[in-house]
Amino acid sequence: MPALIDLRKRIKSVKNTQQITQAMKTVSTAKFKKSQRILLESRPYWHSFSDLLADIIFSTEEYFHPLLEEREEEKVEGLVFTSDKGLAGAFNSSLLEKALSFFEDKARTSEVNLVLLGKKAVSFFKRSPFSIDRFYSDKIDKLTFQDMREIARFLMEIYIFQKVDAVYIIYNEFKSILAPRITISRLLPLVSPEEEKNQNFLFPSWEPEETSILNSLLPLYVENQIYHYFYESFTAEHAARMMSMDNATKNAEELIEDLTLVLNKVRQASITKELLEIMTAVDALAKK
Repeated sequence: MPALIDLRKRIKSVKNTQQITQAMKTVSTAKFKKSQRILLESRPYWHSFSDLLADIIFSTEEYFHPLLEEREEEKVEGLVFTSDKGLAGAFNSSLLEKALSFFEDKARTSEVNLVLLGKKAVSFFKRSPFSIDRFYSDKIDKLTFQDMREIARFLMEIYIFQKVDAVYIIYNEFKSILAPRITISRLLPLVSPEEEKNQNFLFPSWEPEETSILNSLLPLYVENQIYHYFYESFTAEHAARMMSMDNATKNAEELIEDLTLVLNKVRQASITKELLEIMTAVDALAKK
């Protein structure tokens, strides 16, 4: 049986770990609530933006923009969102595994380059055969809309100048605190509406003309979509870490209970042994 002193040290160590996981859970909960509020308030705008573009494109005859041009995918650019830190369960590992499988499949017919956000993505893909055009591996949570705009402009530039034929984004979409949903989305070329509108549909009169509006809105849409994906991933990360630390805290509590039970058994066995030795000694003295 283990010694009492070893059990007490183990229980103390687990209690210290439990305090750390509880503190991390508290911090993640606060960050999650803040990011969730911003995400839920902004989703209607992000989701309705695509519908607005569709309506304007439908009302424009023979409109062409480089961001809408469909080409055969000979070169593909991938944008991967992960976190800088771990302790978030399978948040990063599941996404990276799926991203690797997706890009390996694309690499059979296309050249694949990557833009990586998050230390976990950088450390994972630096061992892969794919070229890395850009990476951001420090303080991802401090990135601003201006940083997202810079990334968007880089992706639009290489697409417009036909250095790549498609841009794909892989991120964790926040669906619930229990588990995020790994999402692969094609960012460029922008998906132009394919379904025909009802012939009786009355298109509004746009002022200024539709082409001028689209020339301004399409780049803005790409910038906002990247920021949208970033915030989805950011919120899902804190939700995953909050749940992971909650489970770790509960597991530590169960381990403490098990170790305390073993400690009591060992201490009881030690007391019983000492009592038997005393009784044996008393019997021996009585026989003399």
